[in-house]
Amino acid sequence: MSSEHVYAGAALSSVSSELDEAVHRCLVAGFEGTTSFPDTLKRLVDRGLGGVILFTRNVRDAEQVRELTDALRAIRPDLLVAIDNEGGGIGHLVGAGAPGVPGSYALGVADDPDLTARCADALAGHLATLGISVTYAPVADLQQRPDNPIVRTRSFGTDPGLAARHLRAWIGATEARGIASCAKHFPGHGGTATDSHYDLPVDPRPYDALRVDLEPFRAAVAAGVPMLMSAHVVFPALDPNRPATLSRRILGDLLRLDLGFDGVLVSDALEMKAIADHYGEAAGARIALAAGADQVVVSVPDLEVTLACRDAVLDAVDSGRLAEERVREAAERVRRLAERYAAPAAGPVPAWDTGAGAEAARRAVRSRPVPPAARGVHIVDLFPPPHPTLNWGGEDLLTELRALDPTACGTAVGGEPADPGTLVDGILHMSADAPLVVATCDAGLHPWQARFRDALLARRPEAVRVDTGLPEGGDLCSYGRGRVNLRALAEVLTGA
Repeated sequence: MSSEHVYAGAALSSVSSELDEAVHRCLVAGFEGTTSFPDTLKRLVDRGLGGVILFTRNVRDAEQVRELTDALRAIRPDLLVAIDNEGGGIGHLVGAGAPGVPGSYALGVADDPDLTARCADALAGHLATLGISVTYAPVADLQQRPDNPIVRTRSFGTDPGLAARHLRAWIGATEARGIASCAKHFPGHGGTATDSHYDLPVDPRPYDALRVDLEPFRAAVAAGVPMLMSAHVVFPALDPNRPATLSRRILGDLLRLDLGFDGVLVSDALEMKAIADHYGEAAGARIALAAGADQVVVSVPDLEVTLACRDAVLDAVDSGRLAEERVREAAERVRRLAERYAAPAAGPVPAWDTGAGAEAARRAVRSRPVPPAARGVHIVDLFPPPHPTLNWGGEDLLTELRALDPTACGTAVGGEPADPGTLVDGILHMSADAPLVVATCDAGLHPWQARFRDALLARRPEAVRVDTGLPEGGDLCSYGRGRVNLRALAEVLTGA
């Protein structure tokens, strides 16, 4: 490549080939495709693209995913291939035979770091077979408030010491598999009442309160976590003007100087509305890199968005608004990470404990007194629609119950019904004298569930109440809606 080249969004750049490659290393892109990928992505990879992020849209089966990751690395061997792989209801790799592992909150309830390590090892071992080198996990956020809409059962819990010991177990197990882990979302997303996918959250707590949320991240850094992901959250006590992803005070002073982190800092996805609606993805990319991020993620498959971010960074470097030294520093961190993790391990991948996830889910469910088992129950499973970005799978408790007890029946309600009164009447008629189980998922966030549940309980007060999210006063709680969580519930309810 010559020292000058044309790039989208500008007529001509004087950025050198070496600096152009450094800029591309600072980008992570999503894309469409399962067996092939766009020519635009090929050109980005050829020019030094630092990484790609896979989603359900890129997954058909295990063999296909491995062929896809091999094809990407055939263009550039140091390409990092990443995915969100937290366990629980975030199931991008279900089609590829992912191990069933509960979300982090259930692991925290079981509170056995060895069991957490076995679950993390299973997830990382599976990634190794697929040629995926980076997992954007574990979640280091503390679940600080009951109305938090996004962290919840993705967190190990509310106690920083508990979270720290499980983070250490997860990071160590993942590292042993040669997979790069990434603790998120620095400096903590658990103290907000807003989902950054939809708007810009603000955590109004004073610094003394925020220090508690930093403890799990300190533990992750001490454990040698190679990557951290920033939060699109404004913390007025730390920086009143900008969200963490765009804040030099938070990414530079707090993370680099105070916590002493020298690994790769990656942004959460720039198309999330917290950034896209308030700054724009392209400006967000430029500001994040200037603030201290090493990579910025654009996970939408529309590569025009990635190109716009790339062009904004190139233009800023070309004009001097973004220091070349900052880009080179970021690219060097990414290069060191790729040198350590990008290439899949040679030889067969050692087996993992296929039962660890089910064991963890069972131990979480049985952490409290459980109601008597019954056969032939009528289940009403109320839950919100799957999150459009996180791909919470939409699994239902009725399916898991019927797998163990074919005489069980019921209704799965995934979203607020149009005529709840008629549905309640129908359920009570159908259930007749059968034992009734009413399950809700975070009814405090979704009042329609509470209204529906209470209408049933008013006429069937003996019904068993089940919580499939965080505990809300039910007789039984799974601490998550992953398939293994729901199967563990079904085992208790049926006595299987």
